[in-house]
Amino acid sequence: MSSTTPIPILLVTADQLQTHFKAEKNWIDAMGFKAEPGTFCLLPGAQQSLSKVLVGRPETLDMWLLGLLSQSLPANRYELTSDLTPDEATALTLGWRLGQYAFNRYKQTKPGAIAELLPPDNADLAYIDAVVEATFLARDLINTPANNMGPDDLEEAARILAVTYDADLNVTKGKQLEAENYPMIYAVGQASVSAPRLIDLRWGDVDAPKVTLVGKGVCFDSGGLDLKPAKGMLMMKKDMGGAAHVLGLATMIMKLNLPVCLRVLIPAVENSVAGNAMRPLDVIPTRKGITVEVGNTDAEGRLVLADALWEASSEQPELIVDFATLTGAARVALGTELPAFFCNDPAFLEPLEKAMQATTDPLWNLPLHEPYRELLNSKVADLSNVSSGSYGGAITAALFLQEFIQAQIPWIHIDVMAWNLRNLPGRPEGGEVMGMRTIFELIQQQIAVPQN
Repeated sequence: MSSTTPIPILLVTADQLQTHFKAEKNWIDAMGFKAEPGTFCLLPGAQQSLSKVLVGRPETLDMWLLGLLSQSLPANRYELTSDLTPDEATALTLGWRLGQYAFNRYKQTKPGAIAELLPPDNADLAYIDAVVEATFLARDLINTPANNMGPDDLEEAARILAVTYDADLNVTKGKQLEAENYPMIYAVGQASVSAPRLIDLRWGDVDAPKVTLVGKGVCFDSGGLDLKPAKGMLMMKKDMGGAAHVLGLATMIMKLNLPVCLRVLIPAVENSVAGNAMRPLDVIPTRKGITVEVGNTDAEGRLVLADALWEASSEQPELIVDFATLTGAARVALGTELPAFFCNDPAFLEPLEKAMQATTDPLWNLPLHEPYRELLNSKVADLSNVSSGSYGGAITAALFLQEFIQAQIPWIHIDVMAWNLRNLPGRPEGGEVMGMRTIFELIQQQIAVPQN
């Protein structure tokens, strides 16, 4: 860092710019700064130093307002000097910190120092640190290519978390999956040289309310024998994005010590091609006991999730949440930056909306439209893994998963891109968590009850 004394950052409106900075007017005009939200202007001080930074202030502060500054400003130490509420101080500091992320694992030349922000005294540092740790973990997992992020590596990431937070970890692997009745997880992953497995992490007081997280851990998806085209495979290292989300969310829960009994289930597989790969129109048994016809081997994520969700239901938790990079249909409907969610319990919809607003972490509710269920009927099995129609793919995928949730258990399914296609403030292009902060807020407000 080139400065030890923090340089002030002031959030200013256009009106304040005219009334409070008359002495600097010529410089500000020369820089073309008009205090538009998110823009900034460096003000010089004595001896060619940087005296302060002006940032355009919107009517309502957004957590991403400072998201680009940590990568844009000179590598000094900065501090916010505007009056902020605790929520505003926390959000702005978090947006700055998340903007510091860069994935440099494979670069020989590492970037130099970047700008640092001293958090305001009223910011919630514990929450900020937990979100940053969780988000950076998930982004790293998603960004890592499949040759270094296979099922073995995903298991190791879970094992490190278990050691760090004193959680229990159990892994059911390879042929053991068949012996312990996880036939669909085994069928999807059996063609890979890296054995399929179910990663099962447990943490917390067993008498606390139960929350179970399930994450799709397809570490690479070739499409199986219904092979994806080359362009379709380019981003398939991110097909374990659901697993990254639940490991990130588990990090937040454990680091902040929420009073819940947490369970995390990750079916970790690689959908590969070999002589023993599952074939189109194979019929596979399930942990639930029903049979599934494989209409398309590229709809493998719902197969591995189904066995994990039925196991998740077995303990009757207060809430099951799954994250999955499941359908292109959800992206067509909502774009890549707004994840779809489905919920079988209307009582959770209003709390979810409040959680989204509190965290600036949006999701969009799509319906579990029951009339579409018949599109999953099979002539030879109890269920097909793909719809007989070409529309509503996100809904029919969610309806397939719902078949493996026991009645009366609240369940939220999040169909997520897990990837930024463009650079956004605080959210660089590449692997991304979406909905994690919202679900943490929901669990904290609706499920976590302090134990006496």
